[in-house]
Amino acid sequence: MSERNHKIIFIGSFIIVTALAILAVYSSKMHKEETFTLNLSASELDKRTDSKYLIDINLLDENAPEYKNLSNNDKEALKHLVKAAYILENIQLNLDNRDNIAFKNFLIKESNKGNKNAQKTLILFNAQRGMNAIDRESHHINLAKNHDDLLGKGFYPADLSEKEFHLILTKMIKNGEVDMVKKILNQRSIVERNGDKLIATDYIDKFKEEFNQIANELEAAAQVSSDDNFNEYLNLQAKALRTANPMLDAYADKKWATLQNTPLEFTITRENYSDGLTKTILSNPELANLLKEVSITPIMKDSLGCRVGIVNQKATENLLKIKQYLPKLASLMPFHEKYQQNIKAQGEVKQTMVDVDLVAMTGDCGAYRGGITIAENLPNDDKLSLTIGGGRRNVYHRQVRQMFTPEKTKKKIDAILDSSLHKYYNTEASHWFTAGHENMHSLGPNSGCENLGKYQSIIEENKADMGSLAFIDVLVKEGMYDENQRNQIIVTSVLNNFLKAKPTMAQAHRVRSIMQIHYLKKEGAIAMNKEDKIYIDRDKAVLAAQKMLKDIIKIQISKDINKAEKFVNDNFVWDEMCEKIAIKLKSVDS
Repeated sequence: MSERNHKIIFIGSFIIVTALAILAVYSSKMHKEETFTLNLSASELDKRTDSKYLIDINLLDENAPEYKNLSNNDKEALKHLVKAAYILENIQLNLDNRDNIAFKNFLIKESNKGNKNAQKTLILFNAQRGMNAIDRESHHINLAKNHDDLLGKGFYPADLSEKEFHLILTKMIKNGEVDMVKKILNQRSIVERNGDKLIATDYIDKFKEEFNQIANELEAAAQVSSDDNFNEYLNLQAKALRTANPMLDAYADKKWATLQNTPLEFTITRENYSDGLTKTILSNPELANLLKEVSITPIMKDSLGCRVGIVNQKATENLLKIKQYLPKLASLMPFHEKYQQNIKAQGEVKQTMVDVDLVAMTGDCGAYRGGITIAENLPNDDKLSLTIGGGRRNVYHRQVRQMFTPEKTKKKIDAILDSSLHKYYNTEASHWFTAGHENMHSLGPNSGCENLGKYQSIIEENKADMGSLAFIDVLVKEGMYDENQRNQIIVTSVLNNFLKAKPTMAQAHRVRSIMQIHYLKKEGAIAMNKEDKIYIDRDKAVLAAQKMLKDIIKIQISKDINKAEKFVNDNFVWDEMCEKIAIKLKSVDS
């Protein structure tokens, strides 16, 4: 599971490889030339490409000291890994929207002609990693006219409606085409029409040439990289990219999750937040019952991303301090005796953690869609590696969390936080809280949550947040944090839930923020003072988090989508407090 930062961010330039050249090669092979009409006005483009909207993250280049300190072999390996990352970017553009690459080619051509609007639209396209996105104020940003965001993204035919999708699946099951339905509803297939039916193709087979090119680069990197364990992982990952066999991914994931002391970082991320069409299936009682009868659990489709970086060993040492406490937290999880956890109360802790200086973030990993990934705990529970004894790995993105400026932070807390709590707001505390959040993904039920359908991700992200807050006093008692750090984590994490606009239900990370505000407010942990600023009762916030965590775990072990729906609807409440703070947050950035 990933944690996304509540900022819109533009990814800075890369020097190690000419990314646009790589993308252009694959774009020309995969799509014919098409004509589009730009959707945003000149004034809107000026606003959205201004530095207030797009903030540079300084990704490492060849002049960075971290790069210069690498061995020559690792420098050479890094070049191959970045090339692989940008080839994968093109695959993800197709998975996001089947017109993405044609539109990008159109923008490049128009930009070369001197079309200023096309040039600025291309900047947004590269930041969004696609034609469509939702910004931090929950506006739908569609860069081309008549090309709205699709519920099924590029995973499904663009003209496939929810109603027709359900009807086709129902008919196919009744006709005995269960094997194909199972392929259609797994996380790694591309679905197309086949007459009045649907047919699914594994994405490894669909993009065979591109995945083979990525595999070539990984194998080339493994020939020169200085770390044997890392090289073994790269070769396993390369093998998995050549053959459509999920178990090969499992072997690669299992090895990846053991990596702790490697100089370099390379990850192909696979997460399923964006597939809105598969999410709808379990809300159809007839279809849900049919699927249950044939033992098919629909799993949302994976978007693909890629992260390349240099592991920061000193910062990683600080992250690893929490590892010794994870078995104790596992033993304290609500109703822990009723389910299996990825981390157990006794035995080996199969969890590694690294803090990474980023060289490249591509595809889903590098896209801003109202935010950008600041950390990830992978593989997720739907991945096979967890069934063959594999563990999980947390990777934290140093430059992303370091984007906050002291000036903006001061404006924010001056505008919305009770003055008595200013001393407790600390951007570094966001990182401490995120570390708790990511580790919480390894605690709690490790199977069955997919039965919560479109509410699965909202509930899981909610669990990770509330667990991070609920166990803060345990970690203080154990010596992980002191009392002042405790207060900083509570105040900073709770205040960061407030948003500039009511999110859509598709924004799991943001919906959970509003749910937490409502829940903590009901429990007396949050209130507005006479100046319409937020006061946070730290002790009540911890108690409220403990209570909400219990409610969440009950829902997860129930595997009941109706209970999940009620819990989300009861707590996803955008009230007057949220609106007043949203107005203030907008004014800070105006």
